[in-house]
Amino acid sequence: MEPNAYRHCTLCPRGCGVDRTSGACGFCGASDVVYVGRAALHAWEEPPLSGERGSGTVFFTHCALGCVFCQNRTISRREAQGKPVTQERLTEIFLELQTQGAHNINLVTASHYAPTVRAALQQAQAQGLHIPVVYNCGGYETVETLRMLDGLIDIYLPDFKYYSSYYAGMYSGAPDYPDFAKEAIAEMVRQTGAPQFDQTRMMTRGTIVRHLMLPGLAGDTAQVLRYLAEHFGDRILVSLMRQYTPFGMAERYPELDRKITDEEYEQAVTLFSELGLAGFLQDKESISESFIPSFEGQGV
Repeated sequence: MEPNAYRHCTLCPRGCGVDRTSGACGFCGASDVVYVGRAALHAWEEPPLSGERGSGTVFFTHCALGCVFCQNRTISRREAQGKPVTQERLTEIFLELQTQGAHNINLVTASHYAPTVRAALQQAQAQGLHIPVVYNCGGYETVETLRMLDGLIDIYLPDFKYYSSYYAGMYSGAPDYPDFAKEAIAEMVRQTGAPQFDQTRMMTRGTIVRHLMLPGLAGDTAQVLRYLAEHFGDRILVSLMRQYTPFGMAERYPELDRKITDEEYEQAVTLFSELGLAGFLQDKESISESFIPSFEGQGV
């Protein structure tokens, strides 16, 4: 798939077919102009990604999902914040983050800009980019787009949000989410292999699958964990997250208008251990909107 993929866009599972080169926007809200909300060192990823100096995160604007609880909603919606960048400027951003000491380049929600991101990464690597590249996404990906990036991505960091198509449709507007996420994770693991680390225990290659627990969906969380254990075992790491923070949910989604209880998380942790999964658990102190950065164009 070449950069002219923007002319009839099928980069994500929505498969809009929109000609984004004409200025029209797909379901994601993006044309072929790349918008970035923030490019800076970020200390709140999993420890082997953030390390002591931080992960060099590039937060791309717009998203193919429509999660009602999105923490990055100020840049994920159709009318979103962000600044336009050229392919050349994106290359410069990657190199600037490396110069600032980033442990890696962390591409957050980049699939709808994949052709430009690929070209910028190739250019940056030709100019000396040598730190690992992380592809941080919601898990709603096509295998075709992931294969476009094969050989450029060292670490995949997808969500596996739902096992149930019912909840995926209700809360993200994507009932086909589980099927695409399963295929995407399998492709990611095929590309990266089992997790690898350097002498300082920083991750250099592999796949970390994140699962954000949602209120009342303990059964769905259990199915997600069982699926990951059965199909991938020690070829992945799993990050079980409890940082869900409700906002304005009381009227339309009252069932989501609370945080995860200690009991809910502890039960999930017990299953995590019983299944022999390896990865990361989250302290209660992680439940805070302070973990959501500002998206005012820093570093762009």
